[in-house]
Amino acid sequence: MIQSIIDWLIQNRVEFTGAFLGILYIVFSIKQHILTWLTGLLTSVLYIIVFFKAGLYAAMSLQFYYVGISFYGWYFWSKGKSQENAAIVVNKVKPELLIKLVLSTSIIWLIIFFILKKFTDSDVPVFDAITTSLSIVATWMLARKFIENWLIWIFVDSVSIVLYSYKKLWPTIILFSVYLIMAFFGYIQWKKDLKPEIETAA
Repeated sequence: MIQSIIDWLIQNRVEFTGAFLGILYIVFSIKQHILTWLTGLLTSVLYIIVFFKAGLYAAMSLQFYYVGISFYGWYFWSKGKSQENAAIVVNKVKPELLIKLVLSTSIIWLIIFFILKKFTDSDVPVFDAITTSLSIVATWMLARKFIENWLIWIFVDSVSIVLYSYKKLWPTIILFSVYLIMAFFGYIQWKKDLKPEIETAA
C-alpha cells in the first residue's frame, strides 16, 4: 500500500511540484510579495507539461502567457509605472476599463474556442477556453493590482475544479481548491489595503 502511494507520487512528481509551487504563488500574491512572480513562473513551466499530457491545450498555452506575464509583473511590482518608479498600490477597475476587459475576454474566448474546436482533439473546448481567457485577463489585473482580479479567480477556480475532476488531475484539484479558498482571503486582504480615496472614488 505504502509502496503504491510512493510509486504514484513519483509518477506524478511534476504535477505535485507544480501544485506546491502554485500554493506558494497564491500566498505570495495575497501578501503582495515580489516572489509571486518567481513562483508563478516556475509553476507555469511545470504545468506546461502537466496540461499537455492531459490534453488541456488552452490551459497549456496559458502557461506560456504566465511565463511572460511573470516578468512583466515582477517589473511592474518592483518599479511601478510612475516617473518616480513608485511601487503600484491596490486599486479598483474604472467603468471604462471594465468595458474593455469584458470585450477583450470575449474576443480571446472566441479565438481560443475556435482553435480548440478546429485544430485539436480537445473534448472540453468551451470550459478550457472560458478558464483560459478569464485567466489571461485576471493575471494582467493581478500584475496591475486591480482588486477585482480575485473575484474573477473565484469563478475561474470553481470551474477549473470541475474541469480537472473530469480529467482526474487530483493534485491539481487540491491546488485549485486551495486557490479558491485563498482567492476569498486575497480579496479581503487587498480590500484592507485599498487607499481611502481610491475606494471612495470607485
